[in-house]
Amino acid sequence: MALRNLIGASSLFVLAAFRRSLAPPPRADLPVLLSITLLHMIGFSILSTIGLALVPAGRSVVLAYTTPLWVTPGAWLLLRERSSTRKTIGVVIGLLGLIVLFNPLAFDWSNRRAVLGNVAILAAAFCWAGSILHIRAHRWQSTPATLLPWELLLASTVTIPIALFAAGPPSFDWSPRLVALLLYSGIPGTVIAYWAVAMAGRRLPASTVSLGLLATPIVGIVIAGLWLGEPITPSMIAAVLLVLGGVALGATRN
Repeated sequence: MALRNLIGASSLFVLAAFRRSLAPPPRADLPVLLSITLLHMIGFSILSTIGLALVPAGRSVVLAYTTPLWVTPGAWLLLRERSSTRKTIGVVIGLLGLIVLFNPLAFDWSNRRAVLGNVAILAAAFCWAGSILHIRAHRWQSTPATLLPWELLLASTVTIPIALFAAGPPSFDWSPRLVALLLYSGIPGTVIAYWAVAMAGRRLPASTVSLGLLATPIVGIVIAGLWLGEPITPSMIAAVLLVLGGVALGATRN
């Protein structure tokens, strides 16, 4: 994560220098810069990474992308975006999906690692929801593209020492495949993804932005089953359908 932030920041600063378009962030945009960096780039990423180490990937991706469930009521309470019966029902259905996935009756509460993993992933979803709401509420002076190099620079500054403390210096064998994976995660997977979410959040209602995230859990579960060999159980399928159905219902108009 630290390496991909560093790659993303470096590529954007080089591009900005080449285009002679590098400018310091306006003071009025510093709150949203900090919000995106701390809540999404650092908070969501670190918490979801911790959870992924403790919880199967398929379960992790469903829990992490419950963000829209928290965005919808948050948009109503904080941004005064119009709520409706449809949105309320959607949130309830989505929460039922979480209950099916989590299955508190069958969950091993004595397994501290599993409890910590699930709590970390849900906390990550809350962090991302807060970032989406702030992006929508903020009165922008510049653009997400202008702030992105500085956000990734700050994220790198914070995550590199955390990574060194938690995992030590990188110890892996360099190869063309590894370089390609790092470049992919650092540029398309980081730069383009963060820019797209911020641009959408700036121009669209928060609940509509959250709707655009719905494809990720489905893709994640399919890949976890086909590539990682994780079982796709009937309860997992039911949970996905409930969560996605609830979010879709809550994020669309009457």
